[in-house]
Amino acid sequence: MAEQAPSKRKKVIAKLRNKFRLVIINDDTFEEKLSLLLSLLNVFTLVGIITILFAISLISLIAFTPLREFIPGYSDVKTKKMAAYAAFKADSLEEAINRSQIYLQNIKGVLEGNLINSLYEEPAATSLQYDTIQLRKSKLDSAIRKQVEEEDKFNIVPNVVNTRENDIASFFFFPPISGTITSTFNPSIKHYGIDVAAKENEAVKSVYQGTVILATWSFEDGNVIQIQHPNDLISVYKHNSALLKKTGDSVKPGEVIAIVGNSGENTTGPHLHFELWYKGVAVDPQNYIAF
Repeated sequence: MAEQAPSKRKKVIAKLRNKFRLVIINDDTFEEKLSLLLSLLNVFTLVGIITILFAISLISLIAFTPLREFIPGYSDVKTKKMAAYAAFKADSLEEAINRSQIYLQNIKGVLEGNLINSLYEEPAATSLQYDTIQLRKSKLDSAIRKQVEEEDKFNIVPNVVNTRENDIASFFFFPPISGTITSTFNPSIKHYGIDVAAKENEAVKSVYQGTVILATWSFEDGNVIQIQHPNDLISVYKHNSALLKKTGDSVKPGEVIAIVGNSGENTTGPHLHFELWYKGVAVDPQNYIAF
């Protein structure tokens, strides 16, 4: 039995190594076109190599080309990027909303005389005993106090200057748009506002409550909208791609009134030209609004 097993193995190997001739002949002329000397072992080896190469090529084609998007289970790379961007944007918006809510609560607290909520964590309590600290007036402090009291002794009218700047500084303005300031306020060259570069089709908001007194289009400034606010205050928004309010409409602080664009001759890209006029005089918006 031990001798039969090797003999069978040798017979199988011999069959695999048996030579066969593959001849291709023209059926009409019986001319020999191709002649190949093959064996079963060579055929199996060749078929195996071709199968492996085909599999590798097919996997590479699917893995490194856009064809993988047509296979169920594979997601589009652009979709992944958009999903990641949306997640980051949502996180940023959530943080901005939380800060805005705290800011509004602080304003309400100031108006009502309550405590103010801090945006940051309060520092840890220390071991210092502030109740035991004794405050004493120095000789220099007493001398300065006496000098000031002597100077103000005969003043009839309090030393309060009610200027245009102090009046407008008491307003709470809403930023019309967030972006990069590319051109600042410069009345010497008749540039009575600032230019804020922003993404196209971004919303433009009203800085304060008021009434639209102008909503039109001009050759130089494109789509322009002007709003009359209380206390002789006017805000101007130029180079919009579209106006969402018309003359006579009432607006609230932060309400969308237009869309950022690139309209008009005096523009080189998507931006907002914003002006702030108080009692007929142009003022620098950067002094009162954080862009």
